[in-house]
Amino acid sequence: MKRVGVIGGGQLAWMMADAAQKLGVELVIQTPSEHDPAVSIAQETVFAPVDDASATEILAQKCDVITFENEFVNLQALSLLAQQGVCFRPRLEALAPLLDKYHQRCYLSDLGLPVPQFFALNEVENLKSKIEYLGFPAVLKSRRHGYDGQGTFIIPDLVTLEQKLSYETTTKTLNQPLFLLEEFIPFERELAVIAARSMEGEIVTYPVVETQQEQQVCRRVIAPAEIMPNQVVEIQAIAHTLLNSLEVVGIFGIELFLTADGKILVNEIAPRTHNSGHFSIDACETSQFEQHLRAVCGLPLGNPALQCAGAVMVNLLGYENSHSDYQSQRQQIAEIPQAHLHWYGKTESRPGRKLGHVTVLLDNQNKESATAIANGIAHTIESIWYPK
Repeated sequence: MKRVGVIGGGQLAWMMADAAQKLGVELVIQTPSEHDPAVSIAQETVFAPVDDASATEILAQKCDVITFENEFVNLQALSLLAQQGVCFRPRLEALAPLLDKYHQRCYLSDLGLPVPQFFALNEVENLKSKIEYLGFPAVLKSRRHGYDGQGTFIIPDLVTLEQKLSYETTTKTLNQPLFLLEEFIPFERELAVIAARSMEGEIVTYPVVETQQEQQVCRRVIAPAEIMPNQVVEIQAIAHTLLNSLEVVGIFGIELFLTADGKILVNEIAPRTHNSGHFSIDACETSQFEQHLRAVCGLPLGNPALQCAGAVMVNLLGYENSHSDYQSQRQQIAEIPQAHLHWYGKTESRPGRKLGHVTVLLDNQNKESATAIANGIAHTIESIWYPK
């Protein structure tokens, strides 16, 4: 497999460039805009929306295998291409239970994996009886197309829930159920693990990380998470169960909750490279992007181990509407010892948009808690990045 088609041209596809070069692989990108980050690194580009299957048919003629940068695709339309012999990795059957968050919850539950209590909301009626066993606060999620905090709402009471549903159902004219409602988990920490599976069924997992979110957007990732060894083993077992059940080829991001009493619950699955694995570019022997390309190209998987004591990754999020390249702030951040700054080259900033990230490698000479050190470094970065 020498030419890999990627559906989606954002920063996740852009970050595949170094790995592709190292492996002698060419990337062909399907993306809507000439300003999307991955256009600059692509061997060829098909300009079209990511859910345009006729464009994917053109993409297929230019490459050996097709993979995904995001999950906003039209599986039904793509399945016609798969029947004609187009090679998708991961296979479409592995994505099918995951793209709708309610179906994903049902799939995880059927596998016996621990998840919050949940149900689908088909209509506004009978809410009271349905929600009695969940209680408030509760979490309302869009079943499709939610990411980076979009489509996730913390609901304090029944009145707010009814108002939200009434507004959403009148502003959208979709025929299918829109929402999933689940119990609010008062977690102690949010965790994540990146796991990859090869064509031969070999699975490797990266170090479990702690993710710190604000307004449902990931702000920081600390690797490795300071958790008990038995919790690491449990999370690795969850990854193995999921990837083997789906017969995945490629890399998945698995987001989890750690409760105050030490329980692990699965929050969400991302069937692709993931923000929680960006630290691997600078901190691990094999980055998540190289690992994903290795898997989809049928190459042996690489070693996911850390090459340093630990790392902290901080997302550089937009905080204003502008066309600035933030050169001064970037320069100050790059001067932090052991800092590796990745700037995605997006042409406009808006609040919450991921414009870049910085990973700082940690050594183990300090007796202070690694999490405390990482939080201190993150605070330094954010004090430079965000306006006072």
